Amino acid sequence: SYKLNLPIGLRKRGIHDVFHASLLRVHEPNDNRLFPGRQESQVFDLDDPENEWAIDKLIGHRGSGDSIIFEALWKSGNRTWVPLSSIAHTDALRAYLDAAGV
Repeated sequence: SYKLNLPIGLRKRGIHDVFHASLLRVHEPNDNRLFPGRQESQVFDLDDPENEWAIDKLIGHRGSGDSIIFEALWKSGNRTWVPLSSIAHTDALRAYLDAAGV
């Protein structure tokens, strides 16, 4: 096993720093033209309000009450469904609710 010196962002996300030798490979930098949105700075952490920039806007929702989920359009261009509990602190949610008249 090898202990790696991980960037602080990965350590904050709970990535363990010890890996078995069979899991290690030579690092190949990301080619942003082929795989956009995969730079470390573009990977989001929903529980971190400082990374709120990753959500461009909310474009829809489903459900109600505790089971409500929102369709998020990310700055990277991806669309995903996220639960209310993950985005309750964001300006994107406030803007969506204002636009909906809530």
